[in-house]
Amino acid sequence: MTTPSTVPTNALDEAAGRLETWMRALNGAAVAFSGGADSSLLLHCAAKVLGRRAIAVTFDTGTMPAFELKRASEIARSLGVRHLIASVDMFGERAFRENGPDRCYLCKRTLFARLTDMARAQGISNVLDGSNASDSGTDRPGMKALTELGVKSPLRELGIEKVVVRALAKAARLPSWNAPARACLATRVPTGTAVTNERVRRIEKLEEALLALGFSDVRAREDASGKCIRIEVPKDEIDMASASAMRSLIADSGIRAGYTSISLDLRGLHSGKGQNG
Repeated sequence: MTTPSTVPTNALDEAAGRLETWMRALNGAAVAFSGGADSSLLLHCAAKVLGRRAIAVTFDTGTMPAFELKRASEIARSLGVRHLIASVDMFGERAFRENGPDRCYLCKRTLFARLTDMARAQGISNVLDGSNASDSGTDRPGMKALTELGVKSPLRELGIEKVVVRALAKAARLPSWNAPARACLATRVPTGTAVTNERVRRIEKLEEALLALGFSDVRAREDASGKCIRIEVPKDEIDMASASAMRSLIADSGIRAGYTSISLDLRGLHSGKGQNG
């Protein structure tokens, strides 16, 4: 199995060279910046090649954990890149709240249209997204919105896969090089069930509590009633979650968050299992 530590040095140098060459063709770039491995690598390269002509834009929608916004700010600051926060009230969008099958598409369309306008106001015509080549075969409705808006995804376009992204980010000493891929909290709510601020905050509270117990990643997925929650942790941490003392801690965390039924998914976490993201 290929891991970041086993990617050959020549392959990393070649990928980094292609990305920098691609970036040099731009007169400026606004990077959609979550602070994860993909967007951090992209911003690192943009800062290196474009300097002051690169900016980072992070969406504050209320559907991403608060710690991610803080991490994004810290990384952008460490790279010396101007960091803008785009506050967008997605809960104020009826189509988003209704949580239909096209919720992810509508959300991405709204957010990246806003980002595009912000970039133009800064005199920047290129908007960049951190999707990588490993995302190409997945069913992600949001990618359709990016294509329609002319958003560029250089990692995907250049065939740079996730394992190479992590290896390059590690070599660049980016703190999020091994951060788990995180998805919008709205993906924890079943399609067709209303996405509300109350639901999202409750899910966020529980996931933060579970991460504090020592899990490297977690998903807390509600049922339509909002009373039952299914916990997913990485497969290699299921034994840890199944231990008697830990089961009690997980149950207590779920009850404190307001759930009456808490279950553990023994199949393990799979980030592509979100309802419509």
